[in-house]
Amino acid sequence: MSKKTRKKSSNTTGKRVATKVARAASASTGKSATKTRTAVAKKAAAKKTTRATAAGVRSKASHKAASKPLKREPAATVTSSSAVTLAEGVTAPTFNLPRDGGDSVSLKDFAGKKVVLFFYPRADTPGCTREAIDFTRLKSAFAAAGTEVVGISADTVKVQESFRNKHQLSVPLVSDPAHQMLEAYGAWGEKSMYGRTFMGIIRTTVLVDSGGKIARIWRHVKVDGHAETVLEAARAL
Repeated sequence: MSKKTRKKSSNTTGKRVATKVARAASASTGKSATKTRTAVAKKAAAKKTTRATAAGVRSKASHKAASKPLKREPAATVTSSSAVTLAEGVTAPTFNLPRDGGDSVSLKDFAGKKVVLFFYPRADTPGCTREAIDFTRLKSAFAAAGTEVVGISADTVKVQESFRNKHQLSVPLVSDPAHQMLEAYGAWGEKSMYGRTFMGIIRTTVLVDSGGKIARIWRHVKVDGHAETVLEAARAL
């Protein structure tokens, strides 16, 4: 083989090697670029998923916060009474029920005397506490007018005793969990709150005269100043 032929062969071989090297480099670069693009795409998708998840959590938390009940509820409204036949001038329904301290109270215990019966929804609640304190404060004034005062609710005797002790109440507190007296005096009826109807105690006060007749009835009582109003009515009998 001549020198010229060997040189030409050598050049051809070198070019082939260079071409292979270039192709290999190009393939490697392409693969690297593809890997890079894939990694970037995966990161972007992960970020998008994270943002979507966070948004969902915020939305869910916001929904939960909005569904929390109000801390303070408005007073229930009365829609009807279970004993609308009780009226002024009729004979007061008889009763004999347990009271705080373990004794019992009967209507006949007040024969020849006037008696105030105030029915309250629940012991130791704000309105009921103010009402019971007001009647206790005016107890001596009622006694001077020949009038006894008795409180009635559906609470148990034990609860009534705790109520009495906590607020130093001196008027008898009668327990009527079966609602017999409450119904007889029209203090048990249908009430509504937030569109829901239910049976409960209607704040009511009844003044019975010394002859055992119903002299006055106050229904849907507003506590402020109520005890004073009842005292004036008792004095007027």
